[in-house]
Amino acid sequence: MRVLAAMSGGVDSSVTAALLLDAGHEVVGATMKLWGGPSDQGCCSVADVDDARRVCQQLDIAHHVFNFSEEFDAAVVVPYVEAHTHGLTPNPCIECNRHLKFDRFLKRGEQLGFDAIATGHHARITHDDGTWNLRRGYDSAKDQSYVLHMLGQRSLAKTVLPVGTMNKSAVRAIADARGLRTAAKPDSQDTCFLPSIGGRSTFLGDRIPLRPGRVVDTEGNPVGVVDAIELVTVGQRRGLGVGASANHGEARYAVAVDTQAGVVTVGTIDDLSTEAQAITAVTWTHQPARAGTQVRVQASAHGASEPAVWTGDAVQWHERHRRIAPGQSVVLYSADDDRVLGGGIAP
Repeated sequence: MRVLAAMSGGVDSSVTAALLLDAGHEVVGATMKLWGGPSDQGCCSVADVDDARRVCQQLDIAHHVFNFSEEFDAAVVVPYVEAHTHGLTPNPCIECNRHLKFDRFLKRGEQLGFDAIATGHHARITHDDGTWNLRRGYDSAKDQSYVLHMLGQRSLAKTVLPVGTMNKSAVRAIADARGLRTAAKPDSQDTCFLPSIGGRSTFLGDRIPLRPGRVVDTEGNPVGVVDAIELVTVGQRRGLGVGASANHGEARYAVAVDTQAGVVTVGTIDDLSTEAQAITAVTWTHQPARAGTQVRVQASAHGASEPAVWTGDAVQWHERHRRIAPGQSVVLYSADDDRVLGGGIAP
C-alpha cells in the first residue's frame, strides 16, 4: 500500500512513518505548512519542518512540504477570530483537522496516487461488519479521538493511525531504539498560531478591537467590568472582576456573553447548569444516532465523558450538568464501548 504520512516534526508522526515502513508499505512523508505568520510554538515552526525532513532522511523516505497556508487562514484563523467577536469559544485544532488534515491533505494524497494517508493521532480505526469505526486510543492519557470526531466513512477508510494502538512510552521507546531525532521531543500543547508570550489576547488584539465590557448579575445589577469582552468564555470564573457573592459567599461564573451589547452576565454554578444541551452542525462517523440513544458526551479534548441521552438535536443529561460554552465541540461516544458516534457545536 502507498501511504502519504503527515509529518509534523513530532515523535508520534515519526514513529507512524517507521511503523508503516516496517509493515512493508511504500511511505512518503509530507509536512503541511499551515500557519503563514510568525510562530514560536505549536506544529508549524521552521524547526518542526526541519525535524520532519531530518526524520525522513533517517528513514530513507522522500519528504515534501505542502503549503496550505491560504486554506488554513480561510478555514481556521479567520473563523477563530470571528468567533470571538460573537462571544463564542472556538476549537481551531478541530477545524484544522476537519478542513486541512483530513480534507485538503487527503485529497492531495489521492491526487498523487496514494492509497491512504497516515497521521500520528492517538486514536484507532477499526473495520467492523462493513462499517469503519473511530475509537479511543489505547493510551487514555493521550487519546485524541475527540478532535477526530468529524471523520466520516470516506475519510476513515482512507486513514491509518498506527500509534493509536500503543501508549506514549512505547512510541518513544521505538523512536529511541531507531535513533530518531524526535525521540525525546516534547509534545506540542498549544495552538500553533498563538504566540507563547501574550497568547490569545495578543493575537486577537492585533486583529480586532478588544473592548471593555460591563459585568452584571442575573438581575441586571452592575457588579464590575472586564477589560476585553471578546476574551470572556461562558463558564469562566477568574478575570471577571467580581468575587464571591456578598449574600451567599458563592463563586460566580460567566453565564452569558453578549459582545454586541458589551455585557457579561455572571451567576452561580446553579445558574450555569442545565438539564439539556443543544448541539448544532452535527456530523456522524456512520449513521445518525436515533433519538433516545444512550451516549456518553465529552466537551473538551481531555475532559471526562458524561452519560446522557441523545434526543435528536440535543443531549439530555442524566443529572443537571454545567452548560457547555457556545462554540465548543461536543462529541458523542457510544455508551457501550469506545466508539465515536459523531459530534457538533454547542450554540
